[in-house]
Amino acid sequence: MSGFLGRTFTLLLLLVAVQFSFLSYFWGWPTLDRWRPLWSMEEGNLPIGIWLGLMLLAISMGVAISTTQLARRRERAIETYLQSYIDADQSHEGVTIPAVASRLNKTLSKITLLITTQKKSLQRMSDERVEGEDRRIQERIIQERQRLARELHDSVSQQLFAASMLLSAITEQQENELGEIPKPLAQAEKMVQQAQLEMRALLLHLRPAALHNKSLAQGLEELLFELQQKVHFTIRFRLEDVSLSKGAEDHLFRIAQETLSNTLRHANASEVDILFIERDGLAIFRVQDNGVGFMSEDGKAGSYGLHHIEERAIEMGGTSKIVSVPSQGTIVEVKVPVEKEKGVEPDDTNRTRG
Repeated sequence: MSGFLGRTFTLLLLLVAVQFSFLSYFWGWPTLDRWRPLWSMEEGNLPIGIWLGLMLLAISMGVAISTTQLARRRERAIETYLQSYIDADQSHEGVTIPAVASRLNKTLSKITLLITTQKKSLQRMSDERVEGEDRRIQERIIQERQRLARELHDSVSQQLFAASMLLSAITEQQENELGEIPKPLAQAEKMVQQAQLEMRALLLHLRPAALHNKSLAQGLEELLFELQQKVHFTIRFRLEDVSLSKGAEDHLFRIAQETLSNTLRHANASEVDILFIERDGLAIFRVQDNGVGFMSEDGKAGSYGLHHIEERAIEMGGTSKIVSVPSQGTIVEVKVPVEKEKGVEPDDTNRTRG
């Protein structure tokens, strides 16, 4: 309202000055006799001078209303432009506002471009900070898992091994003296052996999934060599160097850890065969044991890591299959597509151990 009144008063003064100059030009400097017609001549019972003043006031108010509405239209256009930019979160570079002058359009475009650049920069910095924090968390988790694995291996695992050796010596002595092993002693020896398997499975789970710049075949070979020194059953494997992405290799390595860990804990097998080969554009990973197996409907499939294996296989764009027969064993198989690179010959290097 104050803006409207200010415009009206300013325009009125300007028009009065123009009218005064115009009358002074034709009638001369204002005197009582020269300017008498302004108050002596009447129209509708009002002197001509009053009609001129009302006309000037009406013109001033009309122009003030027009300019006020134009300013409000421009303000609304700019507000709509900026609000649409905020809501849509997108750049309005090159977009013009019809109600606004071209120079102001250019200024608004520069401002929105600057805001967009700053927002992208802040988003990138935020993403980098979150990613860096995630990496630090993962590194701390891996370090903690490695620490727990070392402590368990150096303390509990060694004590279980010592207890197993002591029980074996006692059972052998009792068998030589009595001709048979007392049942409680045999049960204790079996429990300690099972605890050793559980501990080895736990250490296998705690082992980091990263291959540390090794190929999947190299990582599996190292893992299986280590297991062969610690388990009482036979492990045979055939491993080929298959070209896979880093993500797929990490997933398959983790699947191998989970499958072998569950084999240690649940299978009670005497033989385990591991196969990793490439056939018909597919990388095939298979673990087969001759253990106790299970029925698919008895709920033990979940404990065998089937759901995790299926999820990881899907993430790699592959498939998984599990077949188990009670008292005969279990087969876990994962197939992943291999993307061949042009000009790269397949590596026929095989790693076989039986």
